[in-house]
Amino acid sequence: MILFMVLPILAIVYIGGHIWAILPFTSLWKSLIIIILLLCFSLLFFSIMRKFDTMPLPVSQVMYEIGTSSIMILLYLVMTFLVLDLGRLVHIVPKSMLYYNWQMASGIFVFIFAIFLYGNIHYKNKVRVALELKSSKPLAKDYRIVMLSDLHVGYHNTRKELSRWVDLINAENPDFILIAGDIIDGSMRPLLEERMVEEFHRMKAPVYACLGNHEYYAGNPEAQQFYKDAGIRLLIDSVARIDSCITIIGRDDRTNMRRKQLKDYSVDKNSYTIVLDHQPYNLDRAEAAGVDFQLSGHTHRGQVWPISWITDRIYECSWGSYQRGKTQFYVSSGIGIWGGKFRIGTQSEYIVAELRSGE
Repeated sequence: MILFMVLPILAIVYIGGHIWAILPFTSLWKSLIIIILLLCFSLLFFSIMRKFDTMPLPVSQVMYEIGTSSIMILLYLVMTFLVLDLGRLVHIVPKSMLYYNWQMASGIFVFIFAIFLYGNIHYKNKVRVALELKSSKPLAKDYRIVMLSDLHVGYHNTRKELSRWVDLINAENPDFILIAGDIIDGSMRPLLEERMVEEFHRMKAPVYACLGNHEYYAGNPEAQQFYKDAGIRLLIDSVARIDSCITIIGRDDRTNMRRKQLKDYSVDKNSYTIVLDHQPYNLDRAEAAGVDFQLSGHTHRGQVWPISWITDRIYECSWGSYQRGKTQFYVSSGIGIWGGKFRIGTQSEYIVAELRSGE
């Protein structure tokens, strides 16, 4: 948390100095521009502190978008100026290009605008990931499963967007749907005001889900009530069975340090076992427990490059299919997103799995 507070402040000071130097305006106009940028960034902290819950919903939605988008724009501005400073140090970039230079200022603006326009368009493109699962255990039939994680519905992912996702899911005609946590972004208020439960009622297959860390941010009891009202079978350290041949274990989120350990579950060796665990830590424990398949999310794979490089180092698997012994994993980058709606070097996705008998 200290790093989260200190690093952006240092970045703002660094960027502010370069903006002051490069803009060919009077001191008054430069000051106004920097103040506006500071105000935009301050909205991020207002969103974290839930200060938007008392404002009219449309105002809250706009402020949330501006505040959470600013952290990503800040990152790319820092990288841009670092590259220019490095170029100046090695005498590739003339010093004059970084001082009172209208052409360079315009070029940086166009570059940042183009990057984030692409990122927003790419975010809106939901990628359909096909996945094949084979069971060595007898199944009642072949199953089609739609898998999701990290919807983060709230101020930025509104009911209109959720409705589009439900249409994509229903078009697959799944036998059942799995959601690996973080359905809720942070505040229950937009979900209740927009009556988002009605969109979940449109899903044409049973829905099984586990909790994510953001359900705890929103308020766990309120989140659980929302799931109940939405008709979602919420599995909190509990088990569901489908056709006596598939077992679904839904784990409480890692936020709860007292959650049940995976080894404490009695895994039926004659049933195809699926684990829903929001955060993809300790994958070796799923393998040791004899789990057939685990669905996780949480990482978003960093949402934007180069944060994706960091998540790839933190997690054994930060995104995609992964095999450990006889246990198959899929870590989803999420169909939704936290904060600004940008995907740069990552994708928003939903998984369509075909579960069949056979080695």
